[in-house]
Amino acid sequence: MTEAPNHNAEIYYYDIGDYLSREQKLDIIASFKSMKNLPFTRLKPNEHGDWISQRNDKFGTWIPIGDKENKDNKSTFFAPVYSRGLATARDSWCYCFSKKQLERQMHLSIDFYNEQRKLFANEKAKNPTANARAFVSYDDSKLSWNRGILNYCEKNKTIDFENDSVRLSLYRPFCKQNSYFNVAMNDMTYQLDKHFPSPNTKNLVICIQSIAGKQEFSPLITNCIADLHFNGDTQCFPLYWYETIEPEQNSLFGDDAQIVRHEAVSDFILERAQGKYGNKVQKEDIFYYVYGILHSKSYRKTFSADLKKMLPRIPLISDYEKFWAFSKAGRKLANLHLNYEQIAAYPGLTIESLENKEYEVASSKNTPGGELFVAEKPKAGASNSEYEYYEVCQMKFPKKGQKDTIIYNHYHTVKNIPQKAYEYVVNGKSAIEWIMERYAVTTDKKSGITNNPNDWSREHEKPRYILDLLLSIVNVSVQTADIVDALPDVDWEKE
Repeated sequence: MTEAPNHNAEIYYYDIGDYLSREQKLDIIASFKSMKNLPFTRLKPNEHGDWISQRNDKFGTWIPIGDKENKDNKSTFFAPVYSRGLATARDSWCYCFSKKQLERQMHLSIDFYNEQRKLFANEKAKNPTANARAFVSYDDSKLSWNRGILNYCEKNKTIDFENDSVRLSLYRPFCKQNSYFNVAMNDMTYQLDKHFPSPNTKNLVICIQSIAGKQEFSPLITNCIADLHFNGDTQCFPLYWYETIEPEQNSLFGDDAQIVRHEAVSDFILERAQGKYGNKVQKEDIFYYVYGILHSKSYRKTFSADLKKMLPRIPLISDYEKFWAFSKAGRKLANLHLNYEQIAAYPGLTIESLENKEYEVASSKNTPGGELFVAEKPKAGASNSEYEYYEVCQMKFPKKGQKDTIIYNHYHTVKNIPQKAYEYVVNGKSAIEWIMERYAVTTDKKSGITNNPNDWSREHEKPRYILDLLLSIVNVSVQTADIVDALPDVDWEKE
């Protein structure tokens, strides 16, 4: 009788490190000469079933920023009105640097939908078993069909263009575009209408990845609608939420709907914070405290495995002074990240023109009151030649690895970019490289729609907008890195 084989396998693992290229990983392995020399660790799963990147038990004892699984849980930092970012399912149609082009696109798309809807309604009248999915014309140059809009067609719902649906949005980090925010023409709007119920609504929103995954955890604040992939699979935690109260039916006074503002930071966390730090603490202080903590390098490193699997949990730290240090730092970071367009260029940068002339850009400084110095921007009414002089097609580095220089366009090259500027990373890419990637002329293959960032410059009458944005983001990045480096040290295991 033969003995049954033992199927209890043992797994050994070597963590080679994050954010390395294939070549770097192979070089590290080759340096050990033999597989026998690799310092393997035997893996054992924890109670959560994690084999690698195991969660820290301390993390689970803290207060969740929000509870996606149980919206009735009141013991969180934020009330349950947080939301995922905007998912349009037709980005090439619903986002555009040009407001005029966006409106043209949406009129074309909506008109085509209504034409198809009418044709299908006629067909349905003749053949009750007709199916919209099989009937409509799939013309990607006029409309991107998906389940939601097919259901509208099936129910013979008319869609009208709505001026108030044209909104300012952040599509990617530090990249504003016009968007069409509309429940009929977007796949999912989630609870964003409670954050920004009208184009003029004022709000601040901390955006984080719902699950960081392979990318380093990276929060970013906005004051407008954020796309679902703004900084990952984005979850939006607002400072305020808005309730729309419709007038009573048959009202004699023809009342309009009322919009009522509520604070989104929970009463629970305010009571906890005031009990610990005193009544001076207000909900806005806690909001910025969260933003400060989420930028802490030690917090993000210590709990990187947790942040890859779940929403953040945050302690109310025991040190009164450190609470305020994080809150004030979070406020400074928010000021930088919200007002990035107005931040002056980083001092010491030089721009080389086509004529081989170099000049140093304006310096940045802080005034005694703490407000960031704003560099003078170009005046309106520029000629076509000025716009052409500053137009961008695709920014690039002179060669791989040389990041102190960016070739902006045929006429301008930006030099002396400090290495420290590249320390500020959002969703796996430096803020500078987000500008380089997103401010490029692109054409969507399916729809044929071209999205040109230079249209934003023209419609806002700022020929230097994109160049100034690049110069500002260098400064934003360096200042962010400095603020993050100065955040308080915390012994997280003792909190």
